[in-house]
Amino acid sequence: MIAFNAKVRRAAAQDHYQIANLLFHESHTHRHLDWRSVFDWLGAKNFWTLDEHGFISAALACPEDPTDVAWIRLFTYHPHLDLRAAWSALWQHAQAEIFYNNPNAKVSAIALKPWFQEILLQSGFEQTQRLVVLRLQCENFKPPPLSQHIRIRRMKESDLPSVAEVDFKAFGSFWHNPLDSIRFAYAQSIFATVAENPTNEIIGYQLSTGSQYGAHLARLAVAPEAQGQGAASALVSNLIEYLDSNQIDALSVNTQEDNAASLALYQKIGFAKTGEHFPVLIYNRGL
Repeated sequence: MIAFNAKVRRAAAQDHYQIANLLFHESHTHRHLDWRSVFDWLGAKNFWTLDEHGFISAALACPEDPTDVAWIRLFTYHPHLDLRAAWSALWQHAQAEIFYNNPNAKVSAIALKPWFQEILLQSGFEQTQRLVVLRLQCENFKPPPLSQHIRIRRMKESDLPSVAEVDFKAFGSFWHNPLDSIRFAYAQSIFATVAENPTNEIIGYQLSTGSQYGAHLARLAVAPEAQGQGAASALVSNLIEYLDSNQIDALSVNTQEDNAASLALYQKIGFAKTGEHFPVLIYNRGL
């Protein structure tokens, strides 16, 4: 139950320790697939806590990044609370404030856990897509034909504005990563490259991260005007060469289930679906 005098308030820097304690309750926590730590958003708009006499018992963060897209980056609650009561207290406050400040905002989430998907559906969210996970054992890689007109090189920090431009053109306003997010991604990558055309314009890029399970192709984008020319194949082939030279034998990737072009590319070169999938939900305001 929620105490009668519990209040919803904006999260502040001094809440770091208490929110960190909540995150220990992993089964009661949703976290977004994000380049930034949850704590990087402290002090931002659209980050609230449920405060019971100075004890933070729940938190909800959905800052707009990119503009007009408020991804739910965190929802967590203490086990002594009822899930629906904790969510309702925060969500009622959140939706009122979000849409008052920006009527054009979309509140969105990638539901990694069934209980979170269920509570979102009960709150008026609608599933719009699914992300699917594919995996490649590098020994099963089937090299595609490569264009002689595309050059792959390591990404530099000075490339990031151009990379962000390619990302926006490739993914659009809903899915794109703004420049600040690209900077976070670049800093965390183990291997980042760009594809250039014969006039040395950046037409595509990839960012990959590493873990104990292998590598993850976190972002692959090609500008629409350059698609179909082999840039994506060249970027992935170069990435596989890097992984092989560093004795990394597995690579995973996520993509939208309805992205036929990406799925065709990945499966053609040896990726296989793992069976994992995550729904993408958007709040339906009834407009």
